[in-house]
Amino acid sequence: MPYFCVNKNAQPGSRDHEVHDTASTKRCLPDPVNQLSLGYHATCAGAVQAAKLYYNDVNGCAQCAPTCHTT
Repeated sequence: MPYFCVNKNAQPGSRDHEVHDTASTKRCLPDPVNQLSLGYHATCAGAVQAAKLYYNDVNGCAQCAPTCHTT
């Protein structure tokens, strides 16, 4: 089961906080200091819902969570 984090810093422009699969080899993870752990989730959709407990605007990373990337 994948382990996810969300970037504490919003993306410029969209202002979304991106959810990332920490096992990704795509080099898209935020610096560790900017990662908020979301734990293990069967899919990125569960991780996005968990991130919404912390941030209103959440999106999956286009590179490591593309099925949850909406903007």
